[in-house]
Amino acid sequence: MLHELLLSLLGYTGDLVVDDKEHRLSVGLSPENSISDQCTFKLASDISFLQSSERDIIEKTITLGFYYRELDRFATKSRNLSWIRFGNEGSKKNQSVYRRAIANGLVEVLSVYRSAVLHVEQKLLSDPLPILATVTQSLNKFFVLLPPLYELILEIERDDISGGKLLNLLHKRCHCGVPELQTCIQRLLWHGHQVMYNQLASWMVYGILHDQYGEFFICKQEGNSEQDSSNMSEKLARMSVNDGSLSDWHLGFHISLDMLPEYIPMHIAESILFAGKAIRVLRNPSSAFRSVDARHKKLMGDELLPQSEADKIESMLINLKESSEFHKRSFEGAVDSIRAIAASHLWQLVVVRADLNGHLKAIKDYFLLAKGDFFQTFLEESRQLMRLPPRQSTAEADLMVPFRLAVTKTISDDDKYFSRVMLRMPAIGANIKSSKVDVPKSKYADGDSSLSSDSSSEMSLDGWDGIALEYSVDWPLQLFFTQEVLSRYCRIFQYLLRLKRTQMELEKSWESVMQQDHSNFSKRHIERVNGSTSQQRRQCFRPMWRVREHMAFLIRNLQFYIQVDVIESQWNVLQTHIEESRDFAELVEFHQEYLSALISQSFLDIGSVSRILDGIMKLCLQFCWKIENQETNASTNELERITEEFNKKSNSLYTILRSSRLAGSQRAPFLRRFLLRLNFNSYFEQTAQGVMNVIRPTPTIPPLQR
Repeated sequence: MLHELLLSLLGYTGDLVVDDKEHRLSVGLSPENSISDQCTFKLASDISFLQSSERDIIEKTITLGFYYRELDRFATKSRNLSWIRFGNEGSKKNQSVYRRAIANGLVEVLSVYRSAVLHVEQKLLSDPLPILATVTQSLNKFFVLLPPLYELILEIERDDISGGKLLNLLHKRCHCGVPELQTCIQRLLWHGHQVMYNQLASWMVYGILHDQYGEFFICKQEGNSEQDSSNMSEKLARMSVNDGSLSDWHLGFHISLDMLPEYIPMHIAESILFAGKAIRVLRNPSSAFRSVDARHKKLMGDELLPQSEADKIESMLINLKESSEFHKRSFEGAVDSIRAIAASHLWQLVVVRADLNGHLKAIKDYFLLAKGDFFQTFLEESRQLMRLPPRQSTAEADLMVPFRLAVTKTISDDDKYFSRVMLRMPAIGANIKSSKVDVPKSKYADGDSSLSSDSSSEMSLDGWDGIALEYSVDWPLQLFFTQEVLSRYCRIFQYLLRLKRTQMELEKSWESVMQQDHSNFSKRHIERVNGSTSQQRRQCFRPMWRVREHMAFLIRNLQFYIQVDVIESQWNVLQTHIEESRDFAELVEFHQEYLSALISQSFLDIGSVSRILDGIMKLCLQFCWKIENQETNASTNELERITEEFNKKSNSLYTILRSSRLAGSQRAPFLRRFLLRLNFNSYFEQTAQGVMNVIRPTPTIPPLQR
């Protein structure tokens, strides 16, 4: 009887111990491979020679045999790789590397249990009077191990837990008050961590994602939206890039929150993601970049990622792997060190070898109008063209003529970056419609009722305001200059170009009319005509010149504020960061802060201010065109309307900018200087006091006389 009891402890039933599950299988009530959710080992009901106390002890003891059999079945099933030999792809879906690792840990525990049963058998054989207490005394410690392990595999099977979720479950089960059970589950967790460290080594040493069953918390981007994926693909196509590393960097991989263990913080997971992507870039350089290196032998001293650095990363992971327990601080320290190595070499690639600072300077020259002579020449050459509406089919080609003239006059042959700059004019039909209808609607949405009464034609942007620049970027600079970054630069460029065009028109209008006035004066002097008419004409024009001077004063100060106080100061800050930083990710963050500062301090992100500035520039252009045409009385009312609207908008602008929310905030540290320049004689402050409540008499412009 004792031998049959020992066999039942190893999962083999017979006449003494029977299995209810086998009976249910015989009548088809239970699937063969399912794990029973309760103990099915029972003492045979026809055993009559046992006392009730002995029966209770045996029934309690044989539960260990049931737990052993279920744990052994789980381990055998999880470690079964026969589907590889037979090519059964259907079985592959249910496989799990992490379950297989946990199964290896269970095999270790079960081997200890089998050794204990063998030791009990040896005791019983050597004892002349074997007793049941020998069995229970030797196996008593397994009553605190096997039942919780059985509950563990039951939960794993029922909820189909694998990967990071399985590590989470084991980590939670480690927190218990039974030292033996805690040690056992920590061993299982150690086996699970071996798989995770192997995947980390593959990802962070070689840049390879080895995760055939989708269990790692770094996973390939599958794309929930086909439209988002196609949009990103179009953006990459526009950047003229065929490198797989660039596609991987932007949309190849992401963090799966479902598989991320709770004891690994999100910032550490992001560091792991960044390090792996950086290693992929460093180990898979563009063929074009290799050819550039081939022409510069001094850059080929080392590989992009030296083998010594890769060995250093691998040794850190090996040290973590060999540790008997998972130490969060050691793990985070190793990940931070690996990330720093990857970021440093990526910085070396992008900043030093790819000449990041030279490209930043070129973008500043052309997108931020630092080459003022070039754009001044371009606007002068295209001035007459821009007086006419752009033609839908040939607008871009028309602009290329003055653009090339400006290049010939101002750009030297030594400028190796200008060849990357391309002038673009988007489709005219769609843009004009959008500027007249859609843009005002969206602008008024955040609620400036005082401006909503303006006509759509006045608030619509000029047709030439769609002029844009494109910048051709090669590998690996696309990691830094993403399509989003270039779009933000283009937005700033269009704003600055409108501002410069407005400033130039105000100057040219004064120059043109003064030339005409001097010509008329000379003509009358030669012909000795009475000068009273000329004097009267000048008297009529004085209010207009006063308005023009107010416009020019505002535009000049705004232009100075943006170019000097905003762009130059932020550029110096960025240059300091570039010199001090050796981390690519930090550099990207600094550059994003630089761009955000340019946009916010130029008021492009404040709907009410940007609307007013657009309106002011539009009014200035209308004013210049009107006074240059010098039409008769028909234009006088229009000039008065423009003057009134300009006064209203300029006072509104000053009122908003001097509010404590803007002037007192850190978003525009040099705004007070701008306001001081505007209000140096308290003119704006006095005229803006009652702009919303007091109706001031508008200056009357006398009718123009020929």
